[in-house]
Amino acid sequence: MQSDPLSFDPVLLEAARRDREERQAPQPQPGQQPQQPAQAVRPEKKQDRYIWAIFIALCLFSVIELYSASSREVVSGNVYAPIVRHLSMLVAGAGIAYGVSRIPYRFFSLLTPLLFIGSVVMMVYVLFYGEIINGARRSFNMGIAIQPSEFLKLSAVMVIALVMSRTQLSKREGVKNQGVIISAGVVLLIGGLLFTQGLTNTILMMAISLSMLIVGGIQFKKLAAVLVAYCIIAGAGYLYKSHNEQVRETEYAVAAATAQGKSGSEAAPMRSKTWKSRLSSFFDDTPKYEREITAKNRQEMYAYMAQANGGAFGVLPGNSRETARLPLAFSDYIFSIVVEDLGFIGGLVLIIIYLSLLARAGNLASHCSHAFPALLVMGCAVMIAYQALFHMAIVTGVFPVSGQPLPLISKGGTSILITSIAFGIMLSVSRNALVNGKPREVREESDSLPEDIRSLNPTQLT
Repeated sequence: MQSDPLSFDPVLLEAARRDREERQAPQPQPGQQPQQPAQAVRPEKKQDRYIWAIFIALCLFSVIELYSASSREVVSGNVYAPIVRHLSMLVAGAGIAYGVSRIPYRFFSLLTPLLFIGSVVMMVYVLFYGEIINGARRSFNMGIAIQPSEFLKLSAVMVIALVMSRTQLSKREGVKNQGVIISAGVVLLIGGLLFTQGLTNTILMMAISLSMLIVGGIQFKKLAAVLVAYCIIAGAGYLYKSHNEQVRETEYAVAAATAQGKSGSEAAPMRSKTWKSRLSSFFDDTPKYEREITAKNRQEMYAYMAQANGGAFGVLPGNSRETARLPLAFSDYIFSIVVEDLGFIGGLVLIIIYLSLLARAGNLASHCSHAFPALLVMGCAVMIAYQALFHMAIVTGVFPVSGQPLPLISKGGTSILITSIAFGIMLSVSRNALVNGKPREVREESDSLPEDIRSLNPTQLT
């Protein structure tokens, strides 16, 4: 039988082979997208090791210094009980930070309203039914003492980040008036709630919000207007609270005098208000070493003694002289024990660690392609660093006396919890946010985000 010469044509053979391969290839189901050519799998992004290093360094500082500062807490001869409890909190905090870091940052936009509403509800509850600590209702008990003021700080950071990212001007650098008004309103609401517990938390919250507004690209005239509004509201709040306290003290003095058979005119003089007393002590020109130690100033005086005893290089952990006399050495005044144990050099190293967190967060924020993760990472770092600097300024006498924990160093369940969550948010941004992305990758990341937080990072628009 004669063979067909065309069957040996190489062109026809190649075409037949391709046709056979296409028929044998799996066909897409109805509604299914055609299979794309295989692409190289991108390696999973890792969490920022510098932020983890800062977290671990602060935990090491905390374990060493809390052990040294907890002599007043030792009960039943068990010297290790306070540090074991604190160490368990730090381990739990590390687990929380890792767990939060695994959450893609885009989900924080959904969690922010829930956290904000929950924080406000807890704070309102505490105002009426909370446990009284140092003359104010500050916490409620759920196995550990829960302080809503710490939740309010974090929720304010997240709300401002969300609002600022939603209200970026599209064609030029800046923020819409709506975003500035809402952000300032949230801060004033939270500041008003915090004002009931003390002035320091309100000032701290305002400082954090102003820094976030600057990072968010707010115009100078709008920033100035917000600053003026903060000053007016804070001043009015101080005068109102001072007047109310004066009225209550006068009524108390008259009632006490009447109970003793005296007339109202013979009532004892009204005792000095806490804030006024602290401010008077702060502006007193008398050298601290010449002041008499009283029940009102013993915390600050013993704190100054501890720092003076530390000198340049300290007396080494466990050799503190003042920890047994200093009230709240393990919380509101722990930095004085750090300086006594490790000296001026150790205190300086701790300051550098906190400032390094701020610098690292700034580096990450400047490379994020979108505004929301940039504002999140900067807001969390500013919250931690500012709170640390406020604590140090109070303990060293730069600021008037007020209670403020040192993040991750001071004893306190709520403070460790919130600080760990803040570290987890920063780690989530470092792992999931696009850094130095190409235009195509930036578009891909934008497509994965909710439409209302797709605005670009204002720090990259100039």
